[in-house]
Amino acid sequence: MLKIFLSHNPEDLGVYFKKAYEALTALTEKVEVVLNPEERNLTTEEVIEAASGCQIVICHRATSGARKLFEELIDLAVFIRPQVDISDVDVAAASANNILVLNSVPAFVPATAEMALALMLDLARDVTASTFEFKAGRMPPSPMGRQLNGSTAGIIGYGAIGSYLADKLVALGMRVLVTDPYATCSSEEIEQVSLETLLRESDFVLPLAVANDETENLINREAISRMKPDVYFVNVSRGNLVDEEALEEAYRQGRVAKIAMDVGRGTDQRPSSHLAELEGVVATPHLGGLTVQNAETQAWSAVEQVEAILKGVMPPRAVNPDSDSRLKKLWQELGIG
Repeated sequence: MLKIFLSHNPEDLGVYFKKAYEALTALTEKVEVVLNPEERNLTTEEVIEAASGCQIVICHRATSGARKLFEELIDLAVFIRPQVDISDVDVAAASANNILVLNSVPAFVPATAEMALALMLDLARDVTASTFEFKAGRMPPSPMGRQLNGSTAGIIGYGAIGSYLADKLVALGMRVLVTDPYATCSSEEIEQVSLETLLRESDFVLPLAVANDETENLINREAISRMKPDVYFVNVSRGNLVDEEALEEAYRQGRVAKIAMDVGRGTDQRPSSHLAELEGVVATPHLGGLTVQNAETQAWSAVEQVEAILKGVMPPRAVNPDSDSRLKKLWQELGIG
């Protein structure tokens, strides 16, 4: 029988993985599902202990795929992360131990793009600030809002989220600028420009580039100095793209008008407290992908992968497909294929 360990704490199991869990437990003749025994997220050592004897680990995002896990779980053949981001999974260590790493379909694109739009509208119309004032019994001041229609949005990174968001902003009547050295925009309604032009002409700046060594601190002091002093800065991508000290300094000095962010360098990629606590900053705790549609789609991708394994088929979305020798051995042991 195939043993699967789910690292989700009980709350997150119910929120993110309920239908997928029910689908896995319905495979009772073929699968045994082992749950997180605690009411909280587990440490790497606790995952190793709880998942002992399991051939598959389905790992919640709060549980890292550390080297030690791949070295000490001797029965592990497949590590499934039901989300796209696997930046905290030591794929090299998994490969060295012939363990297959799988991730999810990118179902988060509409949810994250809509979060960016929500934050843009919040800043443009002072929604959060006015709500706090009014709830406190004070009549908030009535600053003139910034209309998205007719304003210019600058999107840094024309990937899945950037291109999706760009189309929505065009539909709202915005002038949309994009910059990306690795992608070409074919839409006549969107202007592909240099980073310098985008920073100089945008009313809203949204970094949506891939987070890697090349884009680390892409939004640094020099980049910020090129922006308009009344710019609205919105980040729903990764905190790694931003030199947060430079951004805070510019905001305190009035060289960035407003900031909204759903990500940062805090725990679990949440906004950093030193920025989130600044007066006027709108900060949400990494809610971009938290929609029912996204959660269910990503969770269901893990079920799809387990079903493929039970059929003796290479599961989809393998990050290191050549590291499948343990899986092949498991198929032989279970008489699959």
